[in-house]
Amino acid sequence: MPTAPRPGTKTDRLVRSLRDRIAARALGPGDRMPSIRGLAAQMQVSPSTVVEAYDRLTAEGLLQPRRGAGFFVTRAAQLPPLRVAAMEPTRPRDLDPFWVSRQSLDPQPGALQPGCGWMPGDWLPEAAMRSALRALARAETSVLTDYAPARGCPRLRRLLLARCAEEHLALTPDQLMLTASASQAMDLICRLLLRPGDTVLVDDPGYFNFHALLRSHQVRVVGLPRTPEGPDLAAFEAALAQGPRLYLTNSALHNPTGGTLSPQIAQRLLTLAAGHPLTIVEDETFADLEPEPSVRLAVLDGLERVLRIGGFSKTLSASVRCGYIAGRADWIEALTDLQVATSFGGPSPVATEVLRQVLAQGGYRRHLAQLHRRLARARRQAVAQLAPLGITPWVLPRGGFYLWTRFPEGCDTGEVARAAAARNVILAPGNVFSPGRTAGRFMRFNVTQMSDPAVLSALHGAMT
Repeated sequence: MPTAPRPGTKTDRLVRSLRDRIAARALGPGDRMPSIRGLAAQMQVSPSTVVEAYDRLTAEGLLQPRRGAGFFVTRAAQLPPLRVAAMEPTRPRDLDPFWVSRQSLDPQPGALQPGCGWMPGDWLPEAAMRSALRALARAETSVLTDYAPARGCPRLRRLLLARCAEEHLALTPDQLMLTASASQAMDLICRLLLRPGDTVLVDDPGYFNFHALLRSHQVRVVGLPRTPEGPDLAAFEAALAQGPRLYLTNSALHNPTGGTLSPQIAQRLLTLAAGHPLTIVEDETFADLEPEPSVRLAVLDGLERVLRIGGFSKTLSASVRCGYIAGRADWIEALTDLQVATSFGGPSPVATEVLRQVLAQGGYRRHLAQLHRRLARARRQAVAQLAPLGITPWVLPRGGFYLWTRFPEGCDTGEVARAAAARNVILAPGNVFSPGRTAGRFMRFNVTQMSDPAVLSALHGAMT
């Protein structure tokens, strides 16, 4: 009987490494394994060590040899469930995006949520939503019973095309599709354009749920330092040498910083990206919260290498969700096929008809005008509330409900969030948004969720 290899041998380590790559889907069923000599050179082991490792994985049922072709991951391999949260080094719970999201989505009774990503119900057009729901009872039967068209409700799409035209972004109907949410829009784009191991650029800090989504696609995430006027262009230019496939950003009212892309940086960014196989995804989720429109990459680029995504959960309702993607016609065609494959059509006709009714009314523009004024007051009040604690804004946003703040020297906002959570106050510490964990002195506040005096009391208690 052959002697089992000793624990910790080169073969053991190689087997564990390959087994982990297969379990993490970096190598999927049917994929060809690296050549024996190639893997030996890469891992700095002998070819015989690779042969032994492949033989052991074949005996485990994970690999299958094919004469003259090499080794392949077997299509019958029993893989463990994909655990997205385990795809990067473990974070403390208060800095784990999944834990922070779940605390906001499933709060304890009486919890206060100045760290959440939405406005309270009384800031949203509830009366208009109720009116649209009543009108829904009189809609055609197909709205209540049928599947959605592959690209979503045609009438809502026409409304969005008209809104794009107001920005001088002329789109044809085959350049726009509806999705179930902006997050689903991003997921579809990742499915279309990314493969495991690809490099994706994100803002640091940036929207943490998109960072979590990218982890599920097993890509390499590279953070670009964010300035008040956009990404650090020197870092962006250096990152282009790594061959990234995507860059994900907000131009208007960046999440979490609230900053706005400047025209100079926008033009330079597109110039640097030219000639590289890079697609830019511009997230417009917060665009309607901007009092005066700022520069947009999609408009400057004409949607040649920019995809626009967005939704309505921030200004209308997080309960009746719908997103969209605007881009080149060939990309929209491929993304539509993916949506059919994964969802069998566009978003719910019920949801899209409710949103269409509200957006078609003149009241929506009045709602936005009132909202801009109310948010401006709330931002001023939040800055004044936080000042006595030594908490200052990193930048004063032009609109929106986020305030990205700097805490006093030596203050760890992760520890502050942990202490506040014990008081049932859910905060959003800076390193939740930072792939490089460089934002330990920062925190994002939602100015619409700070009216309760207990928020400031919990902050004061957590900092002392």
